[in-house]
Amino acid sequence: MSAKTPATRTRVGKYELGRTLGEGSFAKVKFAKNTQNGDFVAIKIIDRDKVFRHRMVEQIKREISTMKLIKHPNVIKIIEVLASKTKIYIVLEFVDGGELFDKIAKHGKLKEEEARRYFQQLIDAVDYCHSRGVYHRDLKPENLLLDKFGVLKVSDFGLSALSQQVREDGLLHTACGTPNYVAPEVLTDKGYDGISSDIWSCGVILFVLTAGYLPFDEQNLMALYRKILKADFTYPPWFSSGAKKLISRILDPNPLTRITIPEILQDEWFRKGYQPPHFEAEEDVNLDDVDAVFSDSKECLVTERKEKPVSMNAFELISRSREFSLENLFEKQTGLVKRETRFTSQRPAHEIMSKIEEAAKPLGFNVCKHNYKMKLKGDKTGRKGQLSVATEVFEVAPSLHMVELRKTGGDTLEFHKFYKNFSCGLKDVVWKAEEVPEEPSS
Repeated sequence: MSAKTPATRTRVGKYELGRTLGEGSFAKVKFAKNTQNGDFVAIKIIDRDKVFRHRMVEQIKREISTMKLIKHPNVIKIIEVLASKTKIYIVLEFVDGGELFDKIAKHGKLKEEEARRYFQQLIDAVDYCHSRGVYHRDLKPENLLLDKFGVLKVSDFGLSALSQQVREDGLLHTACGTPNYVAPEVLTDKGYDGISSDIWSCGVILFVLTAGYLPFDEQNLMALYRKILKADFTYPPWFSSGAKKLISRILDPNPLTRITIPEILQDEWFRKGYQPPHFEAEEDVNLDDVDAVFSDSKECLVTERKEKPVSMNAFELISRSREFSLENLFEKQTGLVKRETRFTSQRPAHEIMSKIEEAAKPLGFNVCKHNYKMKLKGDKTGRKGQLSVATEVFEVAPSLHMVELRKTGGDTLEFHKFYKNFSCGLKDVVWKAEEVPEEPSS
């Protein structure tokens, strides 16, 4: 027999594409390998022409940008976004533990303790994403993945809502999702709130995890809708009273009286064995790739090819790296969500320190000073614990100081909100360069 010819490998930039993991009418998901560091990823491939044809560019940009900001241990992470002339490539964290749906299909109902643990992780993820203005609208066990340690990861969060339309009434009006998991208000044409409809779907998932079957399941679609609209279902005998009480408040057909996530977090049954999510130190999130994907610039495009990527020489590497750019000496916030910020001042260092303390204390921060360093710690607990900020004053020249503020704990978006209020109290010490007057037009 003749020797077998090695299969050609398709590459997209630094990624080597492998088998197809999933496919839908809008996109295809492929397994891939980062050839630079060996990491495995999943790449969602979207038809670029379809995006422009349906005028969905701004919606997709907004959704992807928001998703890049979501760094939660129970949500699939977007690593970067690439584009070719015909495709958009969304590079995602690869999770290899399978779907939660597979676990139910194989083993049937879960023990209540195990179902509660997954439900706790689901609620944490959904709550965090809602705080970023992202609604899933298609929550179901098939979209809940497990990593090798059994940690739940919500997939396609926000990307399933690419075509959503929020009207002037602030409500969504696109009926979407899997019928069995859809909230009653989604089935009507009166509009619905993305938060409460996601909560309903979470309640259906909890029922399925604990019962091993759906609360609403009819062959006839209209019969199914009638049951959903009335929340017409019965509990199996093995459900505990605590589980039944919570599910009844979630599967309330009236979204205005349906339990909220803050109320779920305080529920006695929910809180058993509850462990808040553990957040690792955040990295700065760069949104430049999202803008580049939808620009007309051909420089940013990648190509699908059957060969090894072109190697980059040292000069190209340095010229493209943000770390080597002199622009980093000054703030350039465009497209970058930072955990630190800087400003310059012509005031004496001791005056700057006093002003920082005066501005921080009314915002509820405890201040600890040492030489020209200062630690600010918030007295309120945010989404990732207490916000804490380190500040340091550097002398650039005898009459010029640079002040650095760096988030050392807590949530990045909360740090940005803090800095916006905090900077109002520093107007007297922040140095502003004189504007260069424009030349009069001839």
